[in-house]
Amino acid sequence: MHRPRQHQANVDVAAGERPVVVLSANNCWNLANFRAPLLTGLQEAGYRLVAFAPLDSHADDLRAKGVEVQPVPIARSGMNPITDTRLLIRYVRMLRQLRPAAYCGFTIKPNVYGAIAARIAGVPAVNNVTGLATPYLSEGLVWAIAERLYRFAFSRAHVVFYHNEEDLRLMIERKVVRPDQGRVIPGSGVNLEHFRPDDRNEVGEDVRFLFFGRLILHKGIREFIDAVRMLRPIMPHARFQLLGNTDPGNPTSVSEQELQSWIADGIVEHLGEHRDVRPYIRQASVVVLPTYREGMSRALLEGAAMGKPLIGSDVAGSRELIDDEVTGLLCRARDANSLADAMRRMGEMRPRQLREMGRAARSKVEREFSEEVVVRAYVDVLAQAVRR
Repeated sequence: MHRPRQHQANVDVAAGERPVVVLSANNCWNLANFRAPLLTGLQEAGYRLVAFAPLDSHADDLRAKGVEVQPVPIARSGMNPITDTRLLIRYVRMLRQLRPAAYCGFTIKPNVYGAIAARIAGVPAVNNVTGLATPYLSEGLVWAIAERLYRFAFSRAHVVFYHNEEDLRLMIERKVVRPDQGRVIPGSGVNLEHFRPDDRNEVGEDVRFLFFGRLILHKGIREFIDAVRMLRPIMPHARFQLLGNTDPGNPTSVSEQELQSWIADGIVEHLGEHRDVRPYIRQASVVVLPTYREGMSRALLEGAAMGKPLIGSDVAGSRELIDDEVTGLLCRARDANSLADAMRRMGEMRPRQLREMGRAARSKVEREFSEEVVVRAYVDVLAQAVRR
């Protein structure tokens, strides 16, 4: 059985005193849901953890994990100079008051303004860029502004983690980070004991395609719906499901009205959003995410860990997980016809073939994407930062 190792911080800590590490994201849900193994690993390494994030229903989840929560109002979208300046000032004041050993940023504004504040307050910053999707895909003025902000914010960062080699290479070429700063980790990793294959609930002969992710344009939701419209006449017994909700705070989200029209027309089944996604992955035949770009797709990672074959776009953040024809099938990004063809091919495979792909996907995750790799990287980097 895979069990996480106990981590040691390798820092000299006076009796009763633990180095403080601040972690900040644009909501408590992000830290509680995606960073849970990291929180545990850092606590085992001897750190006291404090979260800077807007209060939401998951703040109590963080407190239950032994993390102190200090509220910081962060607007998830938009660039309002007055609001963002206030956020920067608040970060500086809180960091100066707390005097942590290190600051760890996640999501765009905590990465940018948190890193700048850490620089002003004299605190080492460790940043985690989970993906470049929204600013990168927007291009034009939005990307130009985002790139300049990242470059300034990360100029004094201790380490900046990226989730795939392509993102890191692009940021080095654009001089957003230096080669000595940038490092790659396998996304947030995945808990191989929590997400594991379970043949007890294996589905029957009817193939079930599960789109797993937020219902936003960059995840390829429109291409998925268009592909389903093409496939329904030729695959009448197949089931097409959405696991995830609209995201009103995201400018690229589909509307609730549009989602309801898909449901009313019988195009898809909507499963909603759930804290425990395992029952829905377990009942699926194939996990699908035709994203435009990812850091490292959490949906595909968890699907692979549960032994499911994958369909994803041939883009950064997906191709690292999908070995075409081995762990799943790759399709062209933003191309509903290519996606429909991949889904049709997968739907025509025998159950034995799907199981073989699923086993290969699980094996790949075991070799390359364990959460242990992520925790170890953070423990090592923070030990260096504390010593400095």
